[in-house]
Amino acid sequence: MKREFHIFLTALMFFTRIPIPSFKNYDEKLLNQCTRYFSLVGILVGAISFLAFALSSFLFPTEIAVIWSLVAGVLVTGAFHEDGFADVFDGFGGGWTKTKILDIMKDSRLGTYGTVALIFLFGLKVYTLTTFINFAKGDWLFIFAGFICYHALARTAGITLSFLIPYSREDATSKSKPLAKSFTWKEVFGAYIFGCFSLIFLVTFSLHFLATIPVLMLLIIYSKYYFNKWIDGFTGDCLGAVEQFAEIFILLTIIAVCQYI
Repeated sequence: MKREFHIFLTALMFFTRIPIPSFKNYDEKLLNQCTRYFSLVGILVGAISFLAFALSSFLFPTEIAVIWSLVAGVLVTGAFHEDGFADVFDGFGGGWTKTKILDIMKDSRLGTYGTVALIFLFGLKVYTLTTFINFAKGDWLFIFAGFICYHALARTAGITLSFLIPYSREDATSKSKPLAKSFTWKEVFGAYIFGCFSLIFLVTFSLHFLATIPVLMLLIIYSKYYFNKWIDGFTGDCLGAVEQFAEIFILLTIIAVCQYI
């Protein structure tokens, strides 16, 4: 139990900026195992984002409260996944070979493709979240379920890619390399149990929200094909990009369903 707690703390340390107590006997294996709590971290980030929205909604209109919820999410994660999203657009937008794509993604500077992609990403998030909240008509539990689901289930989709294809980089310079070395049934089970919990929470409001499953399956299948084709696998940036795409697709699916229930 103590080791599992250390694995969870490692997940918090790697995937968020939340201060955690130091502990002894840290090793790289913990980082490889912490993916089992990736979706649980998503639940935590979703709860914090919801709290930021709920508190600010008493002072500001919905649109501004939504922006504050996004700010909270970015501050908690350090824009970890958004950074990967932008790097993928820069890399695949400006590179035509595996080596060039990987070199561009490794560059810490933000390019035109990444900048434009982030503008559209946050624009979509603001509009989709605002639309979803308007559909909720003041049902705070429903809104909370939506926040939890779009954060946690998106992380399940992102980490799924690492279970399906190999790590692309041949060197060990990437900070995500330990996540790619190996995984066991515990990592797979953990990633899916917390992701499914968030979806079940949302489905209690309508079974139609199960439509998110085929949508995410299509995203994962296409991402697997696309990244395998161009770079023979995935990188940490690829996982971040899939996670961000999944957030948008989950929100769009929720909105589509809300129009008919």
